[in-house]
Amino acid sequence: MAERPRMDKLNIKTMKQDYKKIIEKGFIENELELERTFILERKLRLLIPKNPNYKEDRKQLRSIIKEYEKQNWSTDSIITDKKIKESDYAEQIAEQERQFLAKRKEIIKTKLLENKLNQQDLGAILKHSKSYISELMNGINSFTKKDLIIIHKLFDIKLEDLIPTTITQKDVNRMRKTIEKLGKNDLISKLYSSKSSHKVK
Repeated sequence: MAERPRMDKLNIKTMKQDYKKIIEKGFIENELELERTFILERKLRLLIPKNPNYKEDRKQLRSIIKEYEKQNWSTDSIITDKKIKESDYAEQIAEQERQFLAKRKEIIKTKLLENKLNQQDLGAILKHSKSYISELMNGINSFTKKDLIIIHKLFDIKLEDLIPTTITQKDVNRMRKTIEKLGKNDLISKLYSSKSSHKVK
């Protein structure tokens, strides 16, 4: 089996929640992608009553999930401590992402109400269809950076509430060593600050 890619850090580039791309690809590459797909599958389930077209997409995601679990977590698989830790870490990151997206949705909805606008109006501003803006707001598809900058400008929403600002543990460890060598220990605490990061330890 090919070696898995290193786990991504949580940022706007790697936090893409595009269920269509997973379906087109047809397979899951690592534990983080697995956990993200679990969340996407659950979101589609909740949206099916309003849009039955998601039923087939959800079915395909479930099939992709089952295939990954069969290859990596069946009784025939070699399950090491490292693998378990990777899975636990991926679950934490995916949940962190879910919470971030849910909070972002509520912030945007609140700002729309304050301006006497609705979700469909936001879609018109961003030149997105009614169904697509719904996918963006519900986190099953990803806003572009351009979308988020427009939302930031129009509704005076802090960029850190729209775009995650996080650092991987690996990068934190590397920077900590460098900062210590520079004798700037007062900067180290900022790497772990909840204001500047939503990092999972």
